[in-house]
Amino acid sequence: MPSKLVRPLALCVSLTLPALITRVAGAHLPPPAALLLFGAAVVAASFLLAWAAEAAQADISGGLAIAILAVIAVLPEYVVDLYFAYTAGSDPTYVAYAAANMTGSNRLLLGLGWSVVVLIALVVAKRRSGRSVRELVLESGYRVELGFLAIASVVAFLIPVSGQIPLLLGFALLGFFGFYLWKVSRSEAQEPHLVGPAAVIGALPRRGRRTLVIGLFAFAAVVILASAEPFAHGLIATGRQLGVDEFLLVQWLAPLASESPEFIVAILFAVRGQGSAAIGTLISSKVNQWTLLVGSLPVAYLLGGGGAGGLQLDARQIEEFLLTATQTVLGVAALLALRFPRWAAWTLLGLFAVQFALPGQAARYVLCVIYLVLAIGALIRNRAHILPTLAAPFRRQQAEVAEAELARR
Repeated sequence: MPSKLVRPLALCVSLTLPALITRVAGAHLPPPAALLLFGAAVVAASFLLAWAAEAAQADISGGLAIAILAVIAVLPEYVVDLYFAYTAGSDPTYVAYAAANMTGSNRLLLGLGWSVVVLIALVVAKRRSGRSVRELVLESGYRVELGFLAIASVVAFLIPVSGQIPLLLGFALLGFFGFYLWKVSRSEAQEPHLVGPAAVIGALPRRGRRTLVIGLFAFAAVVILASAEPFAHGLIATGRQLGVDEFLLVQWLAPLASESPEFIVAILFAVRGQGSAAIGTLISSKVNQWTLLVGSLPVAYLLGGGGAGGLQLDARQIEEFLLTATQTVLGVAALLALRFPRWAAWTLLGLFAVQFALPGQAARYVLCVIYLVLAIGALIRNRAHILPTLAAPFRRQQAEVAEAELARR
């Protein structure tokens, strides 16, 4: 095995071993220590998952590889969030944490992830071309993912309006995610863009590569499943012990830990001049969050002993979902022309930062209005692309290829 691969793998494995040993031994740690120990294990396992998923693109062709990569990259976040939803079935106080984790990760991905990646990509493009670049142009194939995200973001408004995530809506979103996987699996195959350890794994002989990828998947899954519960409890207990709002810890610290590998991979793509691929991966992750993750929450709640009616939300959670949905609508509206302008990146980043300076309920609703007003403006500007985007998930592949050829000309 190449030394360039041994060092990062050894580092990640060494960070996971203390957590595994602690779980096997049944030892109980103080909340801050448990948070650090199991949090480090989740982050390390997340990197292993991300590298393995990227390398797996060498053996999985087409857009399905991107979709699977996006699912696996955020798997740690899903496990933690589904644990909260499952536990909420027997302990209603955990409902707030399930909503917090989902809305935090969703807004973090778009407000911080999309914005930073685009701004880096524009800087790189300026250095290479020697002139100012005002927008990042996406490949035409990403209109399908954007169409799925547009539909999911509109459906998402049913959650704050009804004050719950109904079980029926959950099944519908899971079905929509299944349709999404089927759709992208039929897209045109593209050469994978691998960076870092994933590139080293991808260059291995086929048998060795597949064996290592499967082994990394299995090991990381064991670590994440073993660490999810103590990590979640450590978050909540640490917040209570230190006098910090545990809702905020669950909303921001947990997603930041679990999604850091995905952010790093996207940033590496942008630094290497592959900004379109970077944003494409993050768009796919948003589709996963609004379909697979949100749809799974009421199912996990039901399996945990909750009611079949769905996951009931309180006023704060409704506010969080509304803010998350309006942010997503603005992101979609700004991208309808498959061009990510600099102004949109700075606007999304600025509004994401403002929510920390103005945490009150009234301020959050003002932010929702701002998101919607800007989204309406972007929709008017990009109105010619609204119907093609909404229709993209349902169009035949031949029509998509023809549109791509026309775009190239």
